[in-house]
Amino acid sequence: MANTDEEMNLFRPPLVKASTTLNRALFAKTINLAAARVSKSQDIGRYRKILETSKDILEVERLSAVAADPDQTLASQGRKCLLLRPGIKAEVPETWGPALKDGVQKEDLSVILYELKLDYNYWSYHDIIARILPEEFHDDIPSGFNSVGHVAHLNLRDRFAPYKKVIAEVIVDKNPLIRTVINKVDNVGTENAYRTFQYEVLAGEDDMGVQVMESGCVFSFNYAKVYWNSRLETEHSRLVRLFQPGEVVCDVMAGIGPFAVPAGKKGVFVWANDMNPESYKCLLTAIEKNKASQFVRPFNEDGRTFIRKAADDVLAASRRGEAATIAPKRASRSKAAVPVAPEPTLVPLPPTISHFVMNLPASAITFLDCFRGLYAGHEDLFAAGAGGGRKLPLVHVHCFALKSDDDVPLLDIAERISKELGVSMRPGDAEREGEVAIHDVRDVAPAKRMFCATFRLPAEVAFAPRP
Repeated sequence: MANTDEEMNLFRPPLVKASTTLNRALFAKTINLAAARVSKSQDIGRYRKILETSKDILEVERLSAVAADPDQTLASQGRKCLLLRPGIKAEVPETWGPALKDGVQKEDLSVILYELKLDYNYWSYHDIIARILPEEFHDDIPSGFNSVGHVAHLNLRDRFAPYKKVIAEVIVDKNPLIRTVINKVDNVGTENAYRTFQYEVLAGEDDMGVQVMESGCVFSFNYAKVYWNSRLETEHSRLVRLFQPGEVVCDVMAGIGPFAVPAGKKGVFVWANDMNPESYKCLLTAIEKNKASQFVRPFNEDGRTFIRKAADDVLAASRRGEAATIAPKRASRSKAAVPVAPEPTLVPLPPTISHFVMNLPASAITFLDCFRGLYAGHEDLFAAGAGGGRKLPLVHVHCFALKSDDDVPLLDIAERISKELGVSMRPGDAEREGEVAIHDVRDVAPAKRMFCATFRLPAEVAFAPRP
């Protein structure tokens, strides 16, 4: 027999008056239940299965049905009991199911009273906050936050301002890895060119030095001084999967390297740039810490000038014969012969860039005019038969657009790209001339989404005279 709604109400937190402060003691609660005392400790597992099958046992989230015997003497001897569902009354045998009655008749079980004591530690974040906030907030309880190392980053609406401290306290209590909770007080990407933001500490210490792991790479940074968004991990991985070992990627707005470092670890050459000096320092650290220095080259320049400069630098370095040297794996020992150490592998740097990544969604599209003349005078690099059919680079540009279920956002993005390139582009397949593939990345606001537009750089742009 399933628990009724009335019975399950017993396991909801006590009613607490809405408050801007947290009193954990108010969440203590005692629930009177029945329990099956098991005569022999070795029978606990067997009777647990029997009572689970008969639906007599307690089945409540985050509660174990096996508990120490309420009699302290028996508990000290290791005796256990099985908690029973609320509809069963110890003093009313008519509420016992056949399996329970059978166990009692065999003297394997006895039904006793049991006081189940719950406190603040038992209930979830949502349970607690739903009791603390006024009822008119219950349909909009803040539940999501950006977790960056030990920091939880909130973006609370103004209506929650009176309750922000108590919300933060409960987040720390209910998330063992979180020690600091902050709330953003301005908009990323508008007030600050480095995409950093002003914040207030709601709980814990003002310690923004964090370490995160993503795609098998470790990143250490001061979250107050650089841009990082853990919710973009899927997007980072998606693009890195597109890059092939031995290719060259130009990451124009690399940040601390969430695209560049994992790509470098898989053998992709990356020219990684960020204008923020602090991001550049963290990028240097990430490259060294993750042993990606053979493939990732860091830069601290303005993205607009870096686009053409990277293309020129890659070509010049390739013509100088630059390459990555991959150390051989240790030779396995053999009894039959003396092992011969294999030679290191040289991976030559290609002359052209295969991918450009532009992860600055608030303004990256406005940088596209800098691709005009990218390979002016170097048409031979892409001529039929050159480099095995070398293609012009794919450009992956992140951007924002209004949220809509129709094609309006896609058409808007294509139109903005067309304006900057000076070439007509339409939504479609990135491998078809004049088309742009638009990937839906994530929601960033109720009416705003982030997209990634990918297109093959048109020849009339790449080979045009440089401005």
